[in-house]
Amino acid sequence: MNRDETRLPHPDEKAENFSEKIGVEINTTKLKRGVTRRRALKVLAAGAAGAATLQSTGCIDESETSPNAGSFGETTGRKPRAAGTSTDPNLITPVVPWDLVLTKEELETLAALCDVIIPGDARSPSASTVDAHGFIDEWVSAPYEGNQNDLVIVRGGLVWLGVESTNRFGRRFIEIGPDEKAEICDDICYELNAAPEFKVAARFFDKVRDLTSTAFWTTDEGMADLGFVGNRPMPSFEGPPPEVLRLLRLI
Repeated sequence: MNRDETRLPHPDEKAENFSEKIGVEINTTKLKRGVTRRRALKVLAAGAAGAATLQSTGCIDESETSPNAGSFGETTGRKPRAAGTSTDPNLITPVVPWDLVLTKEELETLAALCDVIIPGDARSPSASTVDAHGFIDEWVSAPYEGNQNDLVIVRGGLVWLGVESTNRFGRRFIEIGPDEKAEICDDICYELNAAPEFKVAARFFDKVRDLTSTAFWTTDEGMADLGFVGNRPMPSFEGPPPEVLRLLRLI
């Protein structure tokens, strides 16, 4: 897989269109092998994290939620929501209010794929080390329409990955080596370059890549990898330094 390529994410589509060939125009940027994949994926990090936050906050008033709305698969057509509100969330001891649906085998395969996307190096750990696959499990288990569409894509893609690995190498994806994993991922890493028989699998890879990026770069380890120093209390703020103001042509 040319793992130093990246592309802008295309809009999510309905799960029922998962098997359809799409024609979304996507910009691609090819980078040399010597450039780490993190530099390419950092382009996605801010947008992916923001999109994930926006998609998951489609809450409604408690008065519009049925008694069973918090149960997976049991709603009256209205969207359930997690405990707490935008003005009083439980940030100290957060609890996932829905059951996680991915199986142990699915999580093992997902973790292996996450580590193909963001492997560990001397600078930071791999995606699975910071539980990126656990984040994806929580995401696709959420009882919201967009998340449930993603569940179909992710779960179907994991099945395909297992079958493809077995057909090619006679072993499961988690059992094959890095080069063999890369060979499979080469065929599905970018939809525009994928052969017709790999188009659907490429959409799966794109979804997992976006979710893995979101998971990794919203952790302390991921923020350190980005060099992000925000979200820290300050006793005072003297304003931006002169070099920043000059860059913005404000002085």
